Amino acid sequence: MSNRKLAAILGGCIAVIVALVAVAAFPPASEEPDDGGTDGNAAFYINVIPETPEDIDGVDVYKLSIPGQHFVFLVTITDEGQESELPVTISATAPGAEVVIFHGDVFEGEVAEVVVVPTQTSIGTRIEVAITGTRGSVSDEKVTSFEVAEGEDDRQEYAEELLDKFVSWLATNHPELGITADTAWNGTTVSPIWLVVSHYLFFSEEWELHLEWHVMIPPYDWAKIDLRHRFDELEPSYAFEISSVNATSEPVAIEVPETVWR
Repeated sequence: MSNRKLAAILGGCIAVIVALVAVAAFPPASEEPDDGGTDGNAAFYINVIPETPEDIDGVDVYKLSIPGQHFVFLVTITDEGQESELPVTISATAPGAEVVIFHGDVFEGEVAEVVVVPTQTSIGTRIEVAITGTRGSVSDEKVTSFEVAEGEDDRQEYAEELLDKFVSWLATNHPELGITADTAWNGTTVSPIWLVVSHYLFFSEEWELHLEWHVMIPPYDWAKIDLRHRFDELEPSYAFEISSVNATSEPVAIEVPETVWR
């Protein structure tokens, strides 16, 4: 073999070796590049309804509850830029009260419910509720609060009577809502110190129903409800009124409130 051919063969071998070393040192990018977990750690912040305290004439006014009342906060998230395929997990602490969370893993557009139930030992105190959202190594926290007054729920029985009137009518006139006589409801008083207008919240698996009624003689004894679809709505989407309960008026559709009642 001539020296020229030998040199050509050796040169080719060296070129192959150099190419293999280069490939080993700089591997090609995969179809799914390693982004260091950016998807799981995408930035977000949480929103809480209601936010308390309320500033009225420069004074912090805290919402009131009574022992055993279910104070329900609605929690959503807002992604900052990049969306994630992973949900944000909602947690909460409230010293002096019990905490229950419904639909605790949320994406943007979904709603979690943080239910805080003060105990008898909390009367005369202010419950501070710390609500936290966590996704990967990213978290956000909001702190809200309400005061606990002495009192007991003395409106449940009448609230359930009014609920039955609306439910039987909705089952016939709005079957698309899926509310029937068999729908199970859990109720709690809200705004317990209000006297002329009473308020109550009822929860089924699908709906939050806010009931309010005017404690007056006919024809001013009205009752109203508004309905929020749980876990994907922050505001009510339906509202109905009985203009006079004692006159057995039929419910009629009314303007829907822009906010939930708490």
